[in-house]
Amino acid sequence: MLAWLLSLLIAAALAWWSYRGSAAGERRRALPLAALRALAWLIMLALLLDAPAGPRRAVPAIAALDASASWLRGGDSALWRRAVSTARLASSDLLLWGDSARSGSAPVVPRDVATRALPLAERALAVGRPLVLVTDGELDDPTALSSLPAGSRVELLAHAPAIDVALIGLEAPRAVVAGDTFDVRVTVRAGDLALGRATLALEAGSDVVATMPVDSLTAGLERTLTMRAKIDGAVRSLSLAAVITAEGDVERRNDTLATAVQVAPAAGAVLASTSPDFDARFLIPVLRGAISLPTRAYYRVAQGAWRQDGSLAAVSEQSVRAALAEAPLAILHGDTALFGAPRAFTKGSLLLYSPSADTLGEWYPVAAPASPITSVLTGVPWDSLAPLSVSPGVRGDWTGLVAAPARSSDRRVAIAGSESGRRVVTVGASGLWRWAFRGGVSGDAYATLWGGIFDWLTAERPDPRAALPADAIVRAGDRIRWRRGTGSDTLVRVELRRRGEARSDTLALHFGGPGALAESAPLDAGTYETRVSGGTSLLVVNATRELLPRRANVKAGAVGGAAPFGDQPRLRDYHWIYLLLLGALCAEWLLRRNMGLR
Repeated sequence: MLAWLLSLLIAAALAWWSYRGSAAGERRRALPLAALRALAWLIMLALLLDAPAGPRRAVPAIAALDASASWLRGGDSALWRRAVSTARLASSDLLLWGDSARSGSAPVVPRDVATRALPLAERALAVGRPLVLVTDGELDDPTALSSLPAGSRVELLAHAPAIDVALIGLEAPRAVVAGDTFDVRVTVRAGDLALGRATLALEAGSDVVATMPVDSLTAGLERTLTMRAKIDGAVRSLSLAAVITAEGDVERRNDTLATAVQVAPAAGAVLASTSPDFDARFLIPVLRGAISLPTRAYYRVAQGAWRQDGSLAAVSEQSVRAALAEAPLAILHGDTALFGAPRAFTKGSLLLYSPSADTLGEWYPVAAPASPITSVLTGVPWDSLAPLSVSPGVRGDWTGLVAAPARSSDRRVAIAGSESGRRVVTVGASGLWRWAFRGGVSGDAYATLWGGIFDWLTAERPDPRAALPADAIVRAGDRIRWRRGTGSDTLVRVELRRRGEARSDTLALHFGGPGALAESAPLDAGTYETRVSGGTSLLVVNATRELLPRRANVKAGAVGGAAPFGDQPRLRDYHWIYLLLLGALCAEWLLRRNMGLR
């Protein structure tokens, strides 16, 4: 409308300017001429601005059918058949969406391993047509629906309430010592109906190593349970799986969650803490998880009284000293001189971790000078990390981390290392555990720092594998992340074979630099044996997250906040408008000639 108004004002002004000098008698005779001139100018300006030539006509909507595997949770395909019928009634044009958005016909069985709306919204905006979304409402990114074109709506077909208990979390060591007791944390979620009673079991390979009853679970809520187990037998890689069994459970595929565990004959790292605190406790998951070292930890709870981590069994001080003496990596936390000079009674690499006695000052990490661990700390956001307590006098051949008080030029070395005969790292800071506790980029910085330290300390450990799976828990649909092993090759080839199948595939992994991770395409659920230069490992891929019970997070009805779309005719689309322009100009010229004007 604005284009027409602007064209009309300018055309009227130009026509008046053209005939403004006529005498009073001639002015009345010139009115038809001015009108024709104004009409010609109006048409030309409207064509120039491509003005609309009629009201906006609504464009037909596209049916967008959610093709994720969650439709078949519980084994009933009736809801999926209803969804397909609803989509066909909504529109003859069909889009499928889930882990991607694409054109196609409805599959017999939905198999998408995600329900992401963002790719669908981007495609709808590019096409300029509203959507009719047919979904069960369990979206990974429901906020993306706000960017759909106006006129879109959701057709919600939710699952009927049912008993469905699932395992959504499993925290276990990546490596254990044969015969040692270790803790496993399992997170359980109930579906739409409350659960009366269930049994949780922990299976190491084909052996059940722990069981526990699970009392009533409130509908829709989660509970984290701690189980204690030990694995005996030879050195091997095996699958450690948590399995829950409940009467009336409609979906069995989400009742198992597994990870790969390496069983070792002896500890690769031994930690002894004379003052157990969060700094000491937060180290254990890094050693057993990210670094995959079989680890034993001992805590002094009173003068001369020691307990082993996990089982809390009493051990003698002499046994702790002997374990430290034989460990490839010895970690002394607290009073590092309790057993004498650390370098005298230990044989392997050494980490001396002395909590700071200065608990009043706050020292902020500011830099990582050139050192063997600098490369993995590149890009760490120092200004996002919690302050530390730092002791003065930490020295070494190289400096790993420097801290400073707020608004001060003073500096203290928090971490230092040396390689005189063997590798030793000295840490004189307390409070590093807060980085991991905060999570996010702070938690990543914690894992990166300690991972770099332990990788350097254990560079000569007997694990020649060129690449290892980086994540403990992997689900179908997740990209597989790989961590480079002790080798230095940037290109690693992995032979991958699913258990029970003769055929194997080969992957090429490209590592960008020290500490970098490589990724490969997602895999179907199953247990895979991986072979790389230097050895083999195990990769367990669990069932997709689409099979986990969750509540619908969208509502039926109109959605979309983007600008309205429609098919509005434009003036340039009509051929007769050019004839009208030519007719107006010709009529004005003929009338002017008839009046004796040029």
